[in-house]
Amino acid sequence: MKILTNIVVLLLLSAPLFAQDDDIQQEQDPQVKQKIQAARVAYITDQLGLTPGEAEKFWPVYREFSEKRQQLLKQYRQAKRNPDPSKSTEQNDKDLVEMGLKVKQQEVDLEKEYSDKLLKVISAQKLRSLPDAEKRFRQMILDQIQRRQGMQERREKMRDRQQQRLQQRNN
Repeated sequence: MKILTNIVVLLLLSAPLFAQDDDIQQEQDPQVKQKIQAARVAYITDQLGLTPGEAEKFWPVYREFSEKRQQLLKQYRQAKRNPDPSKSTEQNDKDLVEMGLKVKQQEVDLEKEYSDKLLKVISAQKLRSLPDAEKRFRQMILDQIQRRQGMQERREKMRDRQQQRLQQRNN
């Protein structure tokens, strides 16, 4: 299983950079999204120690939960981006605070509902480990992005230095 995880992570390393912003994510290459999703599935399956039978039952339920959670968060982000022009800034901010609290409550309700469903498929210990596995995967992706950005910056600096040297030689 660790070999599979390593292979998927290597596939992920070869994928182009992707951004967290939803607008940009929707424009990215579908193959990149698929690679990231496959890496996520492999990583979480490995981290939770899911058996093939558990994984087969777990992932459809968990995908459904994730999609519903993303829909909730998307509604809130859209409200943040598009304040009501007929209201004052203060009123829009108050509305956003209220909406944020409602979304959090809906998210908790959703987690309760799906934790019951997931407990029928996996043990409580594995379910308890799920948020940590997700956090580690997200952190791994963020670390990867930072490394790639750092490498890109170093390449650009090297190109700039080479161009400066060429210009100095030509002068």
